[in-house]
Amino acid sequence: MLIRKVSESISKIREFTDKEVDIGLILGSGLAPIADRLENKVIIPYSEIPHFKESTAPGHEGRFIFGDLDGVPLLCMQGRLHYYEGYSMQEVTYPIRVMAKLGLKKLIITNACGGLDPNGKPGDLMLITDHINFTGSNPLIGHNEDDFGPRFPDMTRAYDPDLGALALQVAEDLDIPLSQGVYIGYSGPSFETPAEIRWMQTWGAHAVGMSTVPEVIVAVHSGLKVLGMSCITNLAAGILDEPLSSEEVIVAAGEASAKFVRLISEIINRM
Repeated sequence: MLIRKVSESISKIREFTDKEVDIGLILGSGLAPIADRLENKVIIPYSEIPHFKESTAPGHEGRFIFGDLDGVPLLCMQGRLHYYEGYSMQEVTYPIRVMAKLGLKKLIITNACGGLDPNGKPGDLMLITDHINFTGSNPLIGHNEDDFGPRFPDMTRAYDPDLGALALQVAEDLDIPLSQGVYIGYSGPSFETPAEIRWMQTWGAHAVGMSTVPEVIVAVHSGLKVLGMSCITNLAAGILDEPLSSEEVIVAAGEASAKFVRLISEIINRM
């Protein structure tokens, strides 16, 4: 049963630390530098935690980091799992189950993604206000364990409006441009075709990526308040008529990381 596996994972984590945290942070591709700012760090590789899978995507370390960010206790997920790595949706989202049962209340999910706005540019930051699940699956398919959440969770406010309002206020105070938009989740690992991008634009999506949506679904199912943030690392296929590469994504995310880290850090300080 899922609850037994999660209990075994937590028992192992507690051998490393008994630190209690309310806030979790998932770092996307190229957005790892915020982990370097943590103090009193306890690093736990996924390989040390029962039932965790290995993170194989470029730019993803694959470890939990407990620490303090400017005095605020935090659990940082440095490196996520993706559906395209061959894992099931349940395996991809398993760390979220563990984070929820560790007692977290709020979860900040970040990602590097493609922009669908022709007027956008690499390095833009976007507050996710809603999402479209275009992965072809859902992590809640199968037996539902009531210990985690209801059979049919409401996704009307999957992204907490109060946390979103806080993010916008912080961005304004720091003079960091922050747009708002809808994120569409795609399975990958191939990038989208120009025809798919045109179709996504007609649906009202503003950014596309290969993560986040499954994690948000499980976080909401688990009762966590979610804040979603995207770093636009490239304009999606067909907009500029240029080839796409994962290296481009990592480089662009790295170049935008300074302002992203500054924004996320201040949001956490005010949570």
